[in-house]
Amino acid sequence: MKIAVVGTGYVGLVTGTCFAETGNQVTCVDIDVRKVERLQKGDIPIYEPGLDVLFDRNVAEGRLVFTTNLAEGIKDAQVIFLALPTPPGEDGSADLKYILKVADDLGHTMESYAVVIDKSTVPVGTAEKVRAAIAKNAKVEFDVVSNPEFLREGVAVEDFMKPDRVVVGTSSEKAKKVMEKLYAPLVRQGNPVIFMDERSAEMTKYAANSFLAMKITFMNEIANLCEKVGANVDDIRRGIGTDSRIGKRFLFAGIGYGGSCFPKDVQALAKTSKDYDYDFRILQSVMDVNYDQKKKLLPMIEKYFNNDLKGKTIAVWGLAFKPYTDDIREAPALENIDVLLEAGAKITVYDPEAMSNVKNILGDKVTFCHTPYAALDDADALMIFTEWPQFRTPEFEKMGKLLKNKVIFDGRNLYELETMREMGYTYYSIGREKVVPA
Repeated sequence: MKIAVVGTGYVGLVTGTCFAETGNQVTCVDIDVRKVERLQKGDIPIYEPGLDVLFDRNVAEGRLVFTTNLAEGIKDAQVIFLALPTPPGEDGSADLKYILKVADDLGHTMESYAVVIDKSTVPVGTAEKVRAAIAKNAKVEFDVVSNPEFLREGVAVEDFMKPDRVVVGTSSEKAKKVMEKLYAPLVRQGNPVIFMDERSAEMTKYAANSFLAMKITFMNEIANLCEKVGANVDDIRRGIGTDSRIGKRFLFAGIGYGGSCFPKDVQALAKTSKDYDYDFRILQSVMDVNYDQKKKLLPMIEKYFNNDLKGKTIAVWGLAFKPYTDDIREAPALENIDVLLEAGAKITVYDPEAMSNVKNILGDKVTFCHTPYAALDDADALMIFTEWPQFRTPEFEKMGKLLKNKVIFDGRNLYELETMREMGYTYYSIGREKVVPA
């Protein structure tokens, strides 16, 4: 099948590469000339485990190509994916200007029937707007389908190639047959392709991400209460996670969610509710709690240093909003670093993938280190913001010799309390007792 993917961001590049891997001829289109030139040279602009192998193979075999020319990219395409940014406005609404501009252009350029697919996360009613924008100038038959993505950064390739489910919103039998054929290689093990109307498909994406954000936030609220009553949130997580009605995932307490999806999607669903005069109260609570939770460690470190961080060197492990990605959008680390710098602290940082992205923002305001241990050298304390695997089993004795004070402020609960006691650390975590050397 000939496929066009308009937009080569995170979703578009994964979508195009993975569909090429299943034998399709894929052309990715983007207006960013420099990005397209990089992709044509084999330079992937995002970090996503496993993507490089599929990318290189399909480029080499001619199934994956890149262009800045929309008419060239969609020529003879049976399927056209719209994987364009929908940045949030100040009121939380998703900005559809990029999608609707491309939809308008498609009306002028489409020469044969195609299924146009909204792959971006978009508000309810977007498929109708895209259909209207194309129809203004279209001279051929077409269908518009909603097909939201459910990719987790860090495991996106696996999620795409082995999806839990595929959600397709369409009222067209012709489009349905195209979508069944398109996804058949990916659901051979029996995972469902769920067909529904377009509005329900659009709502499904927001509902899924908002529910997961709520689950994370609920556990953070439990963790905050644990600290007051003397309970251990890890024990509670195990106690409730084994209940099949609840499940084990998204129950880890920490310093809140970030990234490109959860914050934006919760805001957008709240905005949709407001537009339809419905008070979706739980969503506002989720946003409020998460805003505060991101800075949960700051009062702890301020109290430890008697509200005087001026001249103190704070080592930071982890800058990305989660492991296995270089994505720093809405990352808790950045908000904490800003506060620490304002308080006069010096910051040394290490992250396996995200440092170049942070350097583009902070420049020389912080010191970037080539190893996690280099960041600790002569630091007054360590703060952990991202649960990269390499941080889970460090050399604690080596750390203790490098740090001025054997104190860790852990926003991801990486270490066992008993281990910290045995190693003589002062250890602050989320929803658990503070460890103080005897």
